[in-house]
Amino acid sequence: MTQLLGAPLLLLPLIGLGAIGLLGWQRWAKQQRFKSLRSQPSPPQHWLLGNIPQLLGAVKNRQLFQILFDWSKEFGPKYVYWVGYPVLVLSQPKLIDSTIVQGTRDGSLVRTGQSQRAWNDLMGPIMIGQDGPEWQWRRKAWNPEFSSSGVSHYFALVDQACHRTVTQLQATLPGEPVPMDPPFVELTMRVIAALVLGIPIDPSQPSPEGPPLEIEPTYDAMAVLTYRFLRMAVGEKAWRKYLPTQASKDYWAARHYLEDGLRSRLDLALQLRDGDPAALEKASPLFQQSMLVKIAAKEPRYTRATLLPEIVELLIGGTDTTAHTLSLAVGELALNPSVFQQAQATVDRVFDDQDAITLASLKQLSYLQGVVKETLRLYSVASGTTSLQATRDIVVDGVEVPAGARLFWSMLGAGRDPETYPQSEKFWPERWLTEDRQTPAPLMIDFGSGPHRCLGEHLAMLESTLMLAYLLRHFDWELVNGRSSVENLKQNLLIYPVDRMPVYLQCRSR
Repeated sequence: MTQLLGAPLLLLPLIGLGAIGLLGWQRWAKQQRFKSLRSQPSPPQHWLLGNIPQLLGAVKNRQLFQILFDWSKEFGPKYVYWVGYPVLVLSQPKLIDSTIVQGTRDGSLVRTGQSQRAWNDLMGPIMIGQDGPEWQWRRKAWNPEFSSSGVSHYFALVDQACHRTVTQLQATLPGEPVPMDPPFVELTMRVIAALVLGIPIDPSQPSPEGPPLEIEPTYDAMAVLTYRFLRMAVGEKAWRKYLPTQASKDYWAARHYLEDGLRSRLDLALQLRDGDPAALEKASPLFQQSMLVKIAAKEPRYTRATLLPEIVELLIGGTDTTAHTLSLAVGELALNPSVFQQAQATVDRVFDDQDAITLASLKQLSYLQGVVKETLRLYSVASGTTSLQATRDIVVDGVEVPAGARLFWSMLGAGRDPETYPQSEKFWPERWLTEDRQTPAPLMIDFGSGPHRCLGEHLAMLESTLMLAYLLRHFDWELVNGRSSVENLKQNLLIYPVDRMPVYLQCRSR
């Protein structure tokens, strides 16, 4: 018996040595494959974990955008961090733009499997988590609704939401600090919910298709999902949502809340597609004109299971992005009196001429559009939400990037690139105005580049320009906490002001 047992026992050390040898060979092979990137500047690494501890720590502290920006300042416009594989980080606008456009056009760059899994794990497969034909038909279905001509049809709804926000702000107590981020969140959430789901801007109006839009719990649920995405994007495994942790409980509670709130409207939209006469009686005119009903009617490949996560994606994408940009624009206007005065004078001229802002008079507010673009340049709120992977060996600005390596970018670093933006620390909206200048406006990459450029760009610019115009027409303001309001920023999925941008509002007397 001892002899029979002895042979297997003798094999154990050999198996262990073989496993160690295999792991060592794999590590050597990986080092050889990514050898060209080891000569690039890189942050100090843990001997085994690379830069994973710093990145996970930054996510935990809600400062991922900041560590990428800090590394850009320290190591230059191209550097590499290591997380078991190399990630080449870029921080020059022209380089980012040309790399993404060329790479996504010729197929040499695709969204990483890790970021796709992170997006698709929120509630199910969504547009931003797809590539190839699956992405193409989804994008084609939604593109007309968010095009410049499509968004122009929604001017009245956006205008109504902005007026409602102004009325709420006028009702605040004189001399009391007013945090601006919450009303902007409500504004943008009500707009995207009206456009996509047909929920009235005015909550007092009936919405027979489903439950009313509850701003705070809906926002909290979306925040839980987006923070989970960010953790997964830097390495957390999907199976952790099944562990009995508080984070998992929060995730499932958030997911169920959104599912319950959307179910009846999704079902009604599909019943309308099927020609159910009873459904038509239940649907209000606003709901019948909603994007949900239009998309469900024209794209049969969408089902209840695939529409649900797509709608949540649009609610998330259409809320914080514009809301936090508006807050930071309010902050920068307060910190730059000459810009504030010029922006206000621009708005007053439009009102004095027409007594209202119309779709046509928006063209006269190009200075305000410059304010929005300048805010995005300095505080690209969607910084760090996706990454790309090389499908074959490529060269990026003279750097050999082997197949399998990842590419990322620091939008804060790019926005402060002095070669692209002279006086890059100065808040200067004029840099985006080209009417009286010999040189073209600088590159604008904050809505992305190439075929994956932000679907909601036109809606975001409409909301931001219109809301700023009404604020400047009706109020003067100053920051409660000064410059710290635009410097003390954190990141859930998107970058936001920690103090919620409190201001002292003063109603203008005209």
